[in-house]
Amino acid sequence: MNAHTQAIAAYGNPANVQKTTRAAEYEVIARITARLRKAHQASGFSFPELAEALAENRRLWTELAIDLASQNNQLPRPLKIQLLGLARFVDRHTNAVLEGTESVTDLIDINHAILSGLAGKGVQS
Repeated sequence: MNAHTQAIAAYGNPANVQKTTRAAEYEVIARITARLRKAHQASGFSFPELAEALAENRRLWTELAIDLASQNNQLPRPLKIQLLGLARFVDRHTNAVLEGTESVTDLIDINHAILSGLAGKGVQS
């Protein structure tokens, strides 16, 4: 491993330093959504893989809810209320998916809608 590779491993890629908060949020949500989709579409369905992806998605939405409830969050109040409602839905729906009574597709669709909003595209049908 050369010095450049060691520096990137220790401090991260300098190209990533300039990311906006919105871009960072997009990247995290996209990664988690891809993981949910992969677990859902895997041939030879793996419940442990799905459960891990669901847990990661739940942690994401819990962190989003904490941020939305913060007085420092500058999103408009109506949008905060809508997103907090989605966070509650994600939590309840995750339980139903784990119990086998619901599909993960609703969670994937919600994340996809958030990604579209972050990308400035609006919700795509």
